[in-house]
Amino acid sequence: MTYLLRDISTMTVRGLRLVSRDLDAMITAVVLPVIILLMFVLVFGGAMDTGTGYVNYVTPGVILLTAGFGAASTAASVEYDMSSGMVERLRSMPVTAWTVLSGHVAASLVKNLVTTAIVFGVSILLGFRPEASLLGWLAAVGMILLFVGWVTWLAALVGVLVRSPEAAAGFSFFVMFLPYVSSAFVPVETLPGWLRGFAEHQPVTPVIETVRGLLAGDVAGIADPTGSAVLAVVWCLGLGLLFAVAAGLAFRTRR
Repeated sequence: MTYLLRDISTMTVRGLRLVSRDLDAMITAVVLPVIILLMFVLVFGGAMDTGTGYVNYVTPGVILLTAGFGAASTAASVEYDMSSGMVERLRSMPVTAWTVLSGHVAASLVKNLVTTAIVFGVSILLGFRPEASLLGWLAAVGMILLFVGWVTWLAALVGVLVRSPEAAAGFSFFVMFLPYVSSAFVPVETLPGWLRGFAEHQPVTPVIETVRGLLAGDVAGIADPTGSAVLAVVWCLGLGLLFAVAAGLAFRTRR
């Protein structure tokens, strides 16, 4: 177990170094969500009736989009390791080779915490006023990390399966699609009937509703077994386990 933790920490540090060296990707991962936040708040915000300040409503959705951008870069990084011979080199060393996937996932969690903090900062400048307590903030950050976790494991799976950086980068279109068809930017009640059913029963909506409620100060809603928080945790843990196992199996079978 000690060697396994050592290998994972080593791969995590390596992943963070790769992120710090790819300055263009890091800037893009921060700038694009900020631009989307500015566009929705400043351009569309005046026309949106959500029952609260639109910046308060839309910020959780933009944060999840940030996770999507980060996951797309993870898919490209994993694909590069698979096709560049990096993994084959690890197989000849006293290192558990599959920990490279865990390292990419852990580095993605750290990177997304940084970009999420930046998005929060910009939203506060735009008028976002969260009412969460310390417990509420911790729960909201935990929920965001759970979401980032399963999305990044899905990205790792994609990176193992595809055979080109272009295909790995295309994963971002899929991840970006889910928040748009949810309660991220408009209430699901305003969607057409055929689209509303999908929006209400996909994993992003309960995550957004949970984060939005926690930031608004609704800590009591976490314990409600019929609420969005329990459903969001079940979605994230279930999908995270599924994609982590699938990525590990795909990694073992690809040479």
